[in-house]
Amino acid sequence: MGAAQYTGRMTSERPSTGPSARVRRNRAIVGALAVAVVTAALAGTVWWAAKPAPDHTVAPAASASPSSSPSLAPTPQPDKPKTFFNRGARSIDDPASIWVVNNKLRPLAPIDYAPADLVQANVPGSAPLRAEAAAAMEQMFAAASAEAGLTLVVQNAYRSYATQVSLHDRLVGQLGKERARAQSAMPGYSEHQTGLTADIMAANGACTIQECFATTPEGIWLAENAWRFGYHLRYPQGATDVTGYIFEPWHYRYVGLDLAAELHAIGTPTLEEFFGLPPAPDYPPGV
Repeated sequence: MGAAQYTGRMTSERPSTGPSARVRRNRAIVGALAVAVVTAALAGTVWWAAKPAPDHTVAPAASASPSSSPSLAPTPQPDKPKTFFNRGARSIDDPASIWVVNNKLRPLAPIDYAPADLVQANVPGSAPLRAEAAAAMEQMFAAASAEAGLTLVVQNAYRSYATQVSLHDRLVGQLGKERARAQSAMPGYSEHQTGLTADIMAANGACTIQECFATTPEGIWLAENAWRFGYHLRYPQGATDVTGYIFEPWHYRYVGLDLAAELHAIGTPTLEEFFGLPPAPDYPPGV
C-alpha cells in the first residue's frame, strides 16, 4: 500500500522560536528607561562633584564700630562723704580763743580780759587787733581794693574794759539804760574787748554805723566776701532775739578761716545757733 497522499497546503513559514513583538516592545521601553536612569545618575554625580564644598570655617564676630555701639550710662558714683566739722576743736569759753562766744548771757572771764598779742593792722583807720585778726583784715581790705576798687576804713576795733566802761556810761546818760544796752554792750560783755572785732565803714563816710551801710557797695562786698578772710557778720538782720543786738552790717568778728567758711556754707547766721547756745536777747536779772 502506498503512502497516503497529503492533501494539506504546504507553507514556507516556520514556527517562531523568539519573543513576540509585544515582548520586544516592552523590553525596548525598559531598556530606554534604564539608560535614562543611568544617565541621570551620572549627571547627578558630576553635579555633586562640581559643587563647591560647604565652608565650615567659623567667621569671626563682627566688631561693632565706635559710632554704632550704644553709649553706656555713666556708673553712678557714691556721694563724697561730707567733711566733718569738729565744733569742739576750739573753746567757746576761753576769751583767748578765736571761737569765744560772748553775749549778754556770756561775759568774758575774767571780765577785764585784755589780749596779749594786740597789734595795729596796716589798714586805714585805727585798728588795734589781735595779730591773727589783723593779718586777715589787711588781706581783706587789699582784696576789696583789688577786686572792687573799694577803700574800707576801720571805725572801731579793740576797746579795753576801761574804755567800754566809759562808753557805756556815756550812752546810758544820753539814751537811757534800755536803749543804751540795745546799742552797746556792758563792760566785760563786748566783743570789741576780745580784740577780734572791728566796725568797718566806707572811705566816703556813707552810712557809717547805720543800717543803710548794708546797701552801700562796701557793705555789699563785705557781706559777700568777708567769710573768705575768716570774718563773720556777727549781728545779722532778724537775729536780735538771738544775739541781743540790732542789725549791725558794719560789725565783723574774726573767727578764723575754717569756722567762717563753715558758717557761710551751711547758712547759719549766728554763733549762738551754730554752737547750740541759748538765745541771749537780754542780760540776766540783776545785771
